[in-house]
Amino acid sequence: MQMLGVDIGGSGIKGCLVDTETGELIGERHRLVTPQPATPAAVAHTLKALVEHFQWKGPVGCGFPATIHNGIAKSAANIDKRWVETDAAHLFADVTGLPCHVLNDADAAGLAEMRFGTGKDRKGVIILVTIGTGIGTAVFVNGQLLPNTELGHLMLEGKVAEHYCSDAVRKREDLSWGRWGKRFNKYLARLEFLFSPDLFILGGGSSSKLDKFIDKIETRAPLVAAANLNQAGIIGAALHAAERTAEQQ
Repeated sequence: MQMLGVDIGGSGIKGCLVDTETGELIGERHRLVTPQPATPAAVAHTLKALVEHFQWKGPVGCGFPATIHNGIAKSAANIDKRWVETDAAHLFADVTGLPCHVLNDADAAGLAEMRFGTGKDRKGVIILVTIGTGIGTAVFVNGQLLPNTELGHLMLEGKVAEHYCSDAVRKREDLSWGRWGKRFNKYLARLEFLFSPDLFILGGGSSSKLDKFIDKIETRAPLVAAANLNQAGIIGAALHAAERTAEQQ
């Protein structure tokens, strides 16, 4: 089955057609800049432009940077605060004219990695951490997702963790990969203390740079890059749309 998967982030809105049986992208990924301010109306119309780029007429899966409950955004860490209590699924469907299925962006990346990537057939506690404008997390126990964990908002060194060691912070403070890696190691150590995971999976833009800071990571659980790297959110969003569509038939 083909499905359009979209990863809505603080800086970019990226999409591609996905073969949900294999997890492979079909054609070229397309990226549009996230509008600033990232209001509900502005993001919805950017999503519409992305859908029109692909000339897509079917259901759309959207990973979104917020906790999502039945399609409704309940938080807004790296987007406009007007998103809180906005029915994102309904808004996107209204603007695009297509069925839209929305889930937390890190949960989307996690679904892709557990189905097609480094988490496939792995048991125990697995935590995927996405590094970008903020920090997202997806927690799986024996393959089952615990949705909307948002562990990037834990307090660390007197700050919200994503204000201490996100990729945006690395760039803003001009940190070397080594210095940033030490910060990220502290964050992983906190997660390890709280959850005793068997595996950490790193997603987001930093996943392709793991070799630059892996020597700073001292956790008991191994840290591996997401097999789908920065495409995991797109793939997972498409999977989510396929699953929801099947449930409705």
